[in-house]
Amino acid sequence: MTARAALLLLATVAAAATARAQAPSRPSRWSAVVDARFTGTEGDTVAGAPTYRTLGHALDGLPANGAQRATILIRKGRYREKLTIDRPRVTLVGEHRDSTVLTYDAAAGQPTPTGGTWGTRGSYTLRIIAPDFRAERLTIENAFDYPTNAAKPATDPTKLRDAQAVALMLDLGSDRAAFVDVRILGHQDTLFPNAGRAWFHRCVVAGSVDFIFGAGQAVFDECEIVSRDRGSRTNNGYVTAPSTPTDQPYGFLFWRSRLTKERAAMAPATVVLGRPWHPFADPDANGSAVFVDCWMDDHLGAKGWDRMSMTDSTGARSWWEPESARFFESGSRGPGAVASPTRRTLTREQRARFTPAAVLRGWTPSRTVTPL
Repeated sequence: MTARAALLLLATVAAAATARAQAPSRPSRWSAVVDARFTGTEGDTVAGAPTYRTLGHALDGLPANGAQRATILIRKGRYREKLTIDRPRVTLVGEHRDSTVLTYDAAAGQPTPTGGTWGTRGSYTLRIIAPDFRAERLTIENAFDYPTNAAKPATDPTKLRDAQAVALMLDLGSDRAAFVDVRILGHQDTLFPNAGRAWFHRCVVAGSVDFIFGAGQAVFDECEIVSRDRGSRTNNGYVTAPSTPTDQPYGFLFWRSRLTKERAAMAPATVVLGRPWHPFADPDANGSAVFVDCWMDDHLGAKGWDRMSMTDSTGARSWWEPESARFFESGSRGPGAVASPTRRTLTREQRARFTPAAVLRGWTPSRTVTPL
């Protein structure tokens, strides 16, 4: 090889290397990646995707208009963040359901950094206020230590009187929210679907008191609903507390789901399917909770449902009986499926009206989980 040829070869190699270095990285199918172990600068591109240590920063980095769906991959880890998603068409995909955990530990009676207390509505870990949200293969948790607080004597000044602690809230603006293979964990007031339509498919929802509550429309499709043990021999809680508006035909539909108990030793017949919630004694709330073809363990008993009291703006207290609400079953089975006059069943004609398609009204969410 002549000296001239050698120089030309070196120049060609150098030019190719420069071109590779300057070429944009290959686009990723992820709008962003969240990884608690990431040590670079927040938002740096790794394997074609902006990468962050926190979900909050990843959400801040998305385009504001939400014209296109944004899909965020969240790697295994615990992410202690209190977040509101206000951008439409966001999908969160976890790397592993039980090891990708969005968590916070606020309770209603705890003080906020800016004064006052969180209240139930402010205690959420994750709040959705935009349409077409989707979550797959992850855990949403409120980690407030409810059992320790409950065990404190009433004279203990550190005991919270208001121990409601929401993990997931679907608030005004949310609609067509879908959850596939997601765990939603808490104790009192775990899941608050308060607006729009929501679909939970093969999810786990765990709690003790009123742990699925609110005014929204939600389908629990082949889910596991886990009652956590409060250690009582008489009252271990209430599964639902719907506040469905009177003019809304559907509230919560549990479809081919399993109602289980956290511990085998949990006292039998100490949990009821629900009670009617009337926020601030609102007479226009008429809770709807219907269980169709569900398996029930023996923590549920013959009573089935319970009454609930609320106080109005004048301080007057009212009691609301379960018979006044839209509480029904059809096709229940298992040790907790006890025939009883207080557990009303749907007629054949009524049952035909309670299907996921009827509740979701023309929306057919995908059952497919995004591959990694």
